[in-house]
Amino acid sequence: MTETATTTSLVDEDAVPLFSVVSAVYNVSRYLQEYLDSLEKQTFDMSRVQVVFVDDGSTDDSRAVLEEWAGRARSQVVVLHQENGGQASARNRGLEHATGEWVTFTDPDDTLGPDFFQSMADFAAEHPDVQFLSANVVLHNESTGAFARHPRWKMYEGDRLIDLDVATAYIPGSSTTSFMRRETVGDLRFNAELRPNFEDGDFAVRYLLRAPNRTTGFIGSARYFYRKRSDQSSTLQTGISVTGRYSMVPRDGYLALLREAARDGGRVPMWVQHVILYELSWYFSSEDAMGNSASAIGGSLGESFRDVLGQICDLLDEDVVDAFAIRKLMPHWRDLILHGFRGTSWHTPYVILDRYDRTKKQVRVLYRYIGEAPKESVLSRGRERAPQYGKHRAISFFGDVVMWERIMWVDSRSSVEVRLDGARMEIIAGWRGPKTRVLGARAIVNRFRRRLGPGRRASIKRLKVDPVRVLAGRGPVRQRFRRSWVLMDRIHDANDSGEILFRWLRDNRPDVNAWFTLEKDTPDWNRLKADGYGKRLVAHGSLEWKLLMLNATHLISSHIDAPIQKPPAILKHATPRWKFSFLQHGVIKDDLSRWLNPKQIDLFVTSTSAEYDSIAGDGSPYVFTAKEVQLTGLPRFDRLHAKAKQFSGDGCDLILVAPTWRNWLVPPLKAGSQRRVIDRHFFDTEYVQQWTAFLGSRELSDLAARTGKKIAFLPHPNIQPALDDMQLPESVVRLSFDGNDVQEYFARAAVLVTDYSSMAFNAAYMDRPVVYFQFDAERVESGGHVGRAGYFTYPRDGFGPVVSDVDAAVAAVGDIAENGYTSRPQFQDRIDRTFPNRDGRCCARVTEAIEELGRPAPKQSLPPVDDDAGTPVSRARRADDVPAPDDDMADLGEVSAGD
Repeated sequence: MTETATTTSLVDEDAVPLFSVVSAVYNVSRYLQEYLDSLEKQTFDMSRVQVVFVDDGSTDDSRAVLEEWAGRARSQVVVLHQENGGQASARNRGLEHATGEWVTFTDPDDTLGPDFFQSMADFAAEHPDVQFLSANVVLHNESTGAFARHPRWKMYEGDRLIDLDVATAYIPGSSTTSFMRRETVGDLRFNAELRPNFEDGDFAVRYLLRAPNRTTGFIGSARYFYRKRSDQSSTLQTGISVTGRYSMVPRDGYLALLREAARDGGRVPMWVQHVILYELSWYFSSEDAMGNSASAIGGSLGESFRDVLGQICDLLDEDVVDAFAIRKLMPHWRDLILHGFRGTSWHTPYVILDRYDRTKKQVRVLYRYIGEAPKESVLSRGRERAPQYGKHRAISFFGDVVMWERIMWVDSRSSVEVRLDGARMEIIAGWRGPKTRVLGARAIVNRFRRRLGPGRRASIKRLKVDPVRVLAGRGPVRQRFRRSWVLMDRIHDANDSGEILFRWLRDNRPDVNAWFTLEKDTPDWNRLKADGYGKRLVAHGSLEWKLLMLNATHLISSHIDAPIQKPPAILKHATPRWKFSFLQHGVIKDDLSRWLNPKQIDLFVTSTSAEYDSIAGDGSPYVFTAKEVQLTGLPRFDRLHAKAKQFSGDGCDLILVAPTWRNWLVPPLKAGSQRRVIDRHFFDTEYVQQWTAFLGSRELSDLAARTGKKIAFLPHPNIQPALDDMQLPESVVRLSFDGNDVQEYFARAAVLVTDYSSMAFNAAYMDRPVVYFQFDAERVESGGHVGRAGYFTYPRDGFGPVVSDVDAAVAAVGDIAENGYTSRPQFQDRIDRTFPNRDGRCCARVTEAIEELGRPAPKQSLPPVDDDAGTPVSRARRADDVPAPDDDMADLGEVSAGD
């Protein structure tokens, strides 16, 4: 290993600096100038700052940038060069050259506020015994330019001195964002095995454990700007999916640190436990993410991680876990930490009541358990009865089922009592957390009754200040929108199951007061208006739309994003009272439970028996039961059924290429919208390169010309804005969802080439052959996209061959062409088994299911009551006290800090 050193001649090299900054540098030249600029803009005397750069074998021009700056800097600068050895190795080498009283390890892609060093110096001078100086970390989102306070710093204000041994709710910052006394650091070095990311926290905690005391300065005026790179290439951003994150880091980092901290006193200091809980919370939140689990580990790695996690949990105190509030720790995460990884059976010592169906007079009751299910009894007036609907939901973490959730829908027209293993359970309004307020049934009822919808008891004061709410309650408006069904697809486009069901209702069920909402003057708006539906179109966001939504009985959509299901413009006027029917955008084949479970869904439409079982079945990961889930078929399947009959032979003239999107390709939705903006890095991604190579294949073009077909590209709506900038051959027909008959595209398809899209079910429903081009299967199926692998596996259940490179994809299309553009027998058999009934009656079945939502359930008969028999039920716990005015009981979340 070779190294060279460069020092400036602009300052006294023999002077002892107050601060030493050690920065490990590897291929960050595009960020270096911004970092160096932040050093030059410091208000502090930079001659008292030593900067040690360690170029860790960069292959870009980082080294040249550093050496150029070293020659003109106001600081003592040391530039070292070594072969690539990793961040820890580079920092350890730089530490050997540090001479300052205090040392820190700033990352060179981040920046420092102009008062960073001055604030640190002032605080250290004011508090001479302080051992650790922690900066105020501000997150810098490179893609959006937005800045946000780091989660750890949300609870800290101003500059304050904290003794971590006393104020145990605080946790120190990492070595990257903090200063430590170099004398105390001594021979302490970074653990190079802790990749990808805990080496910073490990170093800081081990430093504090050896310090003479734990006095720490939390210095809000010293701002450290942590860059969240737009290309997600930083160590922290990519770390969650690295194998070491689940092997070396928990074993040699968290567990080893807890054992070291407990060696002398026997009990791990609370502040150290908080550090570990904070780190674990990121594992749980990533694993429990609604649409993007970045780990989804399994097999031997998952087993070993769960074993180490159990050993970690054994060293954490129950009171510390219960009180932890530095970062959100969901109740089931707490339960898993306290019980889930220790190999014992357990159940919540309470049950929760979280939803109420006013029409059916049913309440949803839940509890969770680990290991063997407890013996369960549901009683009414002391007499046992069966739940009307029920299931056991599997809760999986880190590759295995670690907890179960019992879900029951119970008749609420008589008293409700639940006993587990013979013990009567307390009924509360939400999963217990550190801020839970335990409420009895009457208190729960009173909370519901404060949630008022249009036409219910509302204060005169509120009516006076909310003219929209007043207008929504006027007679003519209520009469016009009486018992209205509001249908939609996306806010800005249609042409999916929402529109198809709307058309069916207007043509076949004029007695249903059906309306369709959409952004005005969009292509689909103009198309629907030209087709004669203008009088039933309502412009999304308009006053008329607000009046309609405030009176709606049903909201029915093929999409379920928050702007659709809970539009902010409506929530500011009233809590929605409509029942929500989820028509779905396609057949669910992956595990989308973490995304869908928090949603309020009254009707969940499914299309195949396998899909239905994967959602409503016992042991599935979804919270939905046979009460909500119905096997009807997608409304759009009716139109596909009709279209398939119109096109055959030469009429099927398209080689239709229709990939789905990727969660990592585009930024999040804009607030209150369903629109996204393509990132500038999109065109350099593997996604674009692979699909462009396939669409531009000379062999594919020749095949299309030889067989009389056209290559047509239908990108996902999120990718549509980039279509014009993708380098595609002129011969490729560019298609769009906006304002077009997408079902006709599938009817015209001689073959569909997709990747993971549920649109393959559309093609299969019409007996069109399919090719799955999956060049990034490992990343997608490990949770990098939306959801995780579910019941459907492409090699076993797919409707066509699965390929992973461009040549194989072209060859697969060629094989289908040789077979007369029909599926091979094995794939046709799968199609027939998946869709046994293709009858054109999906819309009729969905309509019946929606109407059923408004019909009262028959009252369960109960045995005669003997006032002296059974267990008396207090008046406060009678379920006839439970009915609430709102269908949506999500507001109960206010009762608990939990989920």
